[in-house]
Amino acid sequence: MRKREKVERQLNLVICLLSARQFVSAEYIRRNVGGYYENDSSDDAFYRMFERDKADLRNLGIPLITGPASGSGESEDGYRIDRERYELPDIHLEADEAAAVALATALWDSSEVAAIAQSAALKLRAAGIDVSADQEWEVGPSSAARGAGDERVLRALLEASEQRRAVELTYQRPGARPAPRHLEPWGVVTHRGRWYVVGYDRDRGERRTFRLSRISEVRPTGKRGAFDPGAGPGELRALVAEAASAFRAEVTEARIWVAADRAAGLRRVAVSATPLDFDGEPGDELVVRYDVASAMVRSVLSAGPDAVVLEPEALRTAVIAALDAMAVPR
Repeated sequence: MRKREKVERQLNLVICLLSARQFVSAEYIRRNVGGYYENDSSDDAFYRMFERDKADLRNLGIPLITGPASGSGESEDGYRIDRERYELPDIHLEADEAAAVALATALWDSSEVAAIAQSAALKLRAAGIDVSADQEWEVGPSSAARGAGDERVLRALLEASEQRRAVELTYQRPGARPAPRHLEPWGVVTHRGRWYVVGYDRDRGERRTFRLSRISEVRPTGKRGAFDPGAGPGELRALVAEAASAFRAEVTEARIWVAADRAAGLRRVAVSATPLDFDGEPGDELVVRYDVASAMVRSVLSAGPDAVVLEPEALRTAVIAALDAMAVPR
């Protein structure tokens, strides 16, 4: 309790000294700052407390300065905080630094942290700083990007690549069923807002690149230090840039029935809509193109019973599996 009272008192003192345009005396602080005026301590006890608080603030790097108190001539010391030294200067970020901020905010999905991340990004944009993650960026464990997919997948692959440990991952190409793959992960890299893992595919016996948003599960299988990376950071970026061109061409077309005047999200991204009754209910057959199966599954699930996947079978199976998982009691 005493520690909390001390923190609150010192915070009140900082607020007082920041708002003061002139030096204020110790007596003024004793009469007006919360944490001091409620205390019925003697003069000596007050000054000892005040001296400790001043020392604590200075140790924290707060520029507490001394000068003649207002209205007292030169007879009494006064105190205030130098605002110019206390306040942060204007923020100027280089393009890669701004990208790092955007990459970090992209992975902060919890409601508590997301609000802070969005607020920070808005303030940076208001200051004229372009926080865009749409750049090439080699990443470490603390970075993030759009298209990262499941955060657990990202974390597991970063740890495995750092530990040089082989993994078994579940990978789903567009229009295909999820399949196990065995990989020696050399590194995780982002390119134009998407995450990729590069490594040696033991099943294919060759170097391969996998997009993280298509990976649903990662399980370490090998010992630590079991392999040496077959490429350095620069080569990894080049490999991902080359593979990304091929990934962009892999677009799957889905046919999805949606109820009349419902599923607005799916309707916005559809390339066509044809009237179609489904089980006697009026609606439309949408044609939707996608390149990330997990994102398409989430879009269908968000429409609830107002959307039914007709084709492809792999997408329909993935949606049904996701519904079954949600129905299982925890």
